[in-house]
Amino acid sequence: MDQAPGSRPDDAQSGVPVCYRHAGRETGVRCTRCERPICPECMVSASVGFQCPECVRGGSGTGHAPEANRPRTLAGGTVEADPHLVTKVLMGVCVAVFVVQMAVGDRFTDRFSLLGLAYVPELGSVQGVAEGQWYRLLTSMFMHLDYFHIFSNMLSLWFIGRYVEEALGRPRYLALYLLSGLSGGALAYLLNEPNAPSLGASGAILGVFGALAVLMRRQRYDMRPVAAMLVITLIITFGWSNISWEAHIGGLVGGAVIGLAMVHAPRDRRSLVQYGTCALVLVAIVIVTLLRTAQLT
Repeated sequence: MDQAPGSRPDDAQSGVPVCYRHAGRETGVRCTRCERPICPECMVSASVGFQCPECVRGGSGTGHAPEANRPRTLAGGTVEADPHLVTKVLMGVCVAVFVVQMAVGDRFTDRFSLLGLAYVPELGSVQGVAEGQWYRLLTSMFMHLDYFHIFSNMLSLWFIGRYVEEALGRPRYLALYLLSGLSGGALAYLLNEPNAPSLGASGAILGVFGALAVLMRRQRYDMRPVAAMLVITLIITFGWSNISWEAHIGGLVGGAVIGLAMVHAPRDRRSLVQYGTCALVLVAIVIVTLLRTAQLT
């Protein structure tokens, strides 16, 4: 919880000041304007000393426009007032689509789920990505099979996505999510039977998880909890029936690759490396989709 300007939150046991934005991070540096303790991640260089993100947003205090010293995320994104907005929007879209699925029925699901090439009785025609319905690669990642499916996926997205979005910033996080989902869909399209439909946000969420692992490694956190979660996820992926392991693996690999580019890009070429990697992943998705389409047609 934020402290009022001028307050000095100290660790109850050690008496050492802790960052007012990150509980538990001890620091000896204070904002030169409001005097609140700030950790290295929150420090914004000013003409004299450092300022906190809130003071920078209110005015740089350096003679420049506030945007000149605007605080940045670990990946170079803009620090927003609501750092979890995209995660909330993605969850809202998934829930809204699921409500439509329940209301309209199989006809809606069959129209927008991921399908290679097959005759669909509900629609009375041959359907699938191979028929030119590339939109299925995107729409399928916002659809779910049942209540348990959407509940488990949204719970995972909420707990994992918030941290990754805060570290990357909105545009980079959204690119990560969408490209991870498309990567999973492309691999499922390539390897699944053409008449086997699939749907769900799992591929995109696994991509976010892959980026989370990269972030935690970058920040030198204990990797054992992430490794344990990954092992459990893989056991479920390959051990349960009716789970598209192709979508899971495709999303995980795609997310890890993008995550590496996001957090390890050189500062002077950050945007070029980050968005260039995203473009390369998108090109790979298109190539895989074209190759599979050529096989089926």
